[in-house]
Amino acid sequence: MGDLVHDEGADRTGVVSDVRDGVYVLRPDNGPGHWLCDAPGRLTVVVPREERRDR
Repeated sequence: MGDLVHDEGADRTGVVSDVRDGVYVLRPDNGPGHWLCDAPGRLTVVVPREERRDR
C-alpha cells in the first residue's frame, strides 16, 4: 500500500490505499474519491511507496 500506480483499465494514476479480498482500492494522487481494481495485472507501479515523499 502507498505505491503510486497506473491503472491501465481505468487509464488513471492513483495511490493504492487498501486491498480487500484481492480487490485494490485506489485513490487519486490529488483530490477526493476512489476506484476499485480487481485485476492487479493491469496495475503498473510508477513510484514505489519507499520513494514517495507524502507517505
